[in-house]
Amino acid sequence: MSLRLHGDVLVGEGMLDFAVNVWPAARPAWLDHALGDALADTRYPAERSARRAIANRHGRRPEEVLLLNGACEAFWLLAHALRPSVAAVVHPAFTEPEAALRAVGTEIVRVMREHEHWSFDVRDVPADARIVVVGNPNNPTGGVDGSLDHKGLVIVDGSFADFVPFDPEGDVVIRSLTKAWGLAGIRAGYLLGSSSLIELLESQRQPWSVNSVACAALEACARHTFDLAPVAEARGALADDLRGLGLRVWPSVTNFLLVEAPGVVGPLRERGVAVRPCESFPGLDERHVRVAVRTPEENARLVRTLEAVL
Repeated sequence: MSLRLHGDVLVGEGMLDFAVNVWPAARPAWLDHALGDALADTRYPAERSARRAIANRHGRRPEEVLLLNGACEAFWLLAHALRPSVAAVVHPAFTEPEAALRAVGTEIVRVMREHEHWSFDVRDVPADARIVVVGNPNNPTGGVDGSLDHKGLVIVDGSFADFVPFDPEGDVVIRSLTKAWGLAGIRAGYLLGSSSLIELLESQRQPWSVNSVACAALEACARHTFDLAPVAEARGALADDLRGLGLRVWPSVTNFLLVEAPGVVGPLRERGVAVRPCESFPGLDERHVRVAVRTPEENARLVRTLEAVL
């Protein structure tokens, strides 16, 4: 299955969407106000305020922040700017980093997580890998890793970091507003790295790459903290219900669960419920599905439908 398959293409009109990992709570009023004000501004995008706000949040300098047209842009910018001969990607994981590196001719070494706790052995990371990519928290397994010490450039996909009470660490950390704040269509993310790397990446892209609405969202969200409690409560309840159906559910710190449930994707789809099949993630197969955590009412409907399917 293609590395470039993503959950959004699996959701048909009117389907209940458990395939896309976006927290479904209504956006807070302060965020909607920021988006509306940006829409009324007809000037070219200005990134300075957002970069400064993000830098303050993370204890960095503004020149160590790069705003992104969605977090995914970072993987393609890095691949095209650095063009490493060899890179290691820890799997199962979000597949766009590997797809981007393959597109520029990089030799990929897959470092595989074991299937019990989804941990990996750092000794499996090749010493000659110029780049190492790891998700933290990791998609689709839902777990977290400690910091990785490697002489190459350690790139951390922190797209789900809003769901944990710590900031992941790496030479490069990529963040997203999509998952927690419900901004998938706006394409808003950022990258933290050295000023020299930021300068290189900026030299490789067109001007005004990040629109004014995304800049406003990035600045506003940098000044607020996401409330973890509702996600943790809904996730715990859904995991218990799924285990109650006899399914294996791996522990998660994010807004999704990895579940062993062979044969359910098609029957659920026939009943109007979309979940994410996991064959496109290296190291997973048709037994595995990823299930987003949604509202208690929607989660209950998923469980009822699964019960009927099983």
